[in-house]
Amino acid sequence: MIRATMVFVLAGVLAGMPSRVTAQEVEEAAVMAVVEDLFDAMRAGDSTALRATLHPSATAATASIREGAPTLTREASLDGFVQAVGTPHDEVWDERIWDAEVRVDDLLATAWMRYAFFAGDTFSHCGINAFQLFKDADGWKIFHIADTRRREGCEMPEE
Repeated sequence: MIRATMVFVLAGVLAGMPSRVTAQEVEEAAVMAVVEDLFDAMRAGDSTALRATLHPSATAATASIREGAPTLTREASLDGFVQAVGTPHDEVWDERIWDAEVRVDDLLATAWMRYAFFAGDTFSHCGINAFQLFKDADGWKIFHIADTRRREGCEMPEE
C-alpha cells in the first residue's frame, strides 16, 4: 500500500513539473524581452522607450582597467545615460549580445551576457553585461546595470 501511494505521489509531482518549468521559461523570456527592448531603444535613439525598461531608481556600475589600475565607476542615476541615448548622434549605438543567461526567483532576476558595442560600423568595446531586474505591477524593470569594458581580447561570434 505504501509503495502504491509513493508511486501515485511521485506521478503527481512529475506531472506537475512541466507547468513549473514552462512558467520559469516564460519569466526568463520576459526578462530577456526587457533587456532586448533596452538595446532596441539604444539603436533607435529613443529615450522614452529606454526609460520604459528602467526602474525609476535604476543605477549602474562599470568595472574596467584605466591607466593600468582596476577601476569601478558607479552611477547613482541613469538619467545621463537616458539623455545621451535620446540626444541625436550620427552613428547608431548598436550593442550586440550573445551567450545570455537568465536566472529568476520570484520578483528578482539576473541577466548576464557577453556584448560588443559598435558606434555605427565601428567597434568600440566589449565585455559582460549583468542586469538586475525587479518585477512590479507593471512587469520586469531593470534596477541595476553592471558591465565590464575592454577594447582587447574581444571574441565575438561569427555573424
